[in-house]
Amino acid sequence: MSEKSFRQGDRVEWDSHGGTAVGKVEKKITSDTEAGGRTVRASEDEPQYLVRSEKSDSTAVHKPEALRRRS
Repeated sequence: MSEKSFRQGDRVEWDSHGGTAVGKVEKKITSDTEAGGRTVRASEDEPQYLVRSEKSDSTAVHKPEALRRRS
């Protein structure tokens, strides 16, 4: 199980093609689903997070280890 856990509304950052992106967690994904324009493999033990970029307003899905909490 991942040590990092986030909740809906948490402000986070992640590495992006152009540097660092900042956004908010919209949803914790805990089962296989379609999100962020792709098939997401997730479980309770290995969740992923749907995040929305503040700059582009687009969504992406990331594993918890790719996200960093931001104030």
